Amino acid sequence: HDWWKLRRVLLFLMDTIDDERIIGADDLGVLHTWIDSSYAVHPDMRSHTGGVMSFGRGIIHAKSNKQKLNTKSSTEAEVVGVSDYLPFNIWMQHFMEDQGYKLRENLIYQDNESAIKLEKNGCMSCGQKSRHINIRYFFITDRVKAGEVLVQYCPTEAMLADFFTKPLQGGLFHRFRDVIMGWKPISALAEFRFKN
Repeated sequence: HDWWKLRRVLLFLMDTIDDERIIGADDLGVLHTWIDSSYAVHPDMRSHTGGVMSFGRGIIHAKSNKQKLNTKSSTEAEVVGVSDYLPFNIWMQHFMEDQGYKLRENLIYQDNESAIKLEKNGCMSCGQKSRHINIRYFFITDRVKAGEVLVQYCPTEAMLADFFTKPLQGGLFHRFRDVIMGWKPISALAEFRFKN
């Protein structure tokens, strides 16, 4: 069975070896960051975080990793994921400022509305099921209140970070791949982002 998996990987690599990756910017003053987590997907029941940043065409940074602790819910996994990926976003903000480009908007997209409430309000949004979350994971709340980042809801159909947290198939895989590789601009996700 593992030989078939290896064969599929090798065939994929052979078919995509000449694919070009394109990186560009629509606006160097607007940084888009998608962060997502898959809850308890590892054998030890730890969650997985994926994050990706773009200025409009292709991605400039991506990270996918297993979380270092077990979480009690998908909401908590999302908050931990944002806390883990946010330093890369902040570094990019400082790097761009050092190059002479001040960010007007630093957008973070999430697909879990409960996590968004916790990230915006911190412990003020904690209920009985979330009081145990360590205060260090509310680092994002300070950044939101300071106006350094804006957390927005993003439906799963436009959650680019899903590419790095779960196996995708068909149209969703192709849509995300095309945006990640820079073959299509991130605006191609807009039609899915604003659907109800």
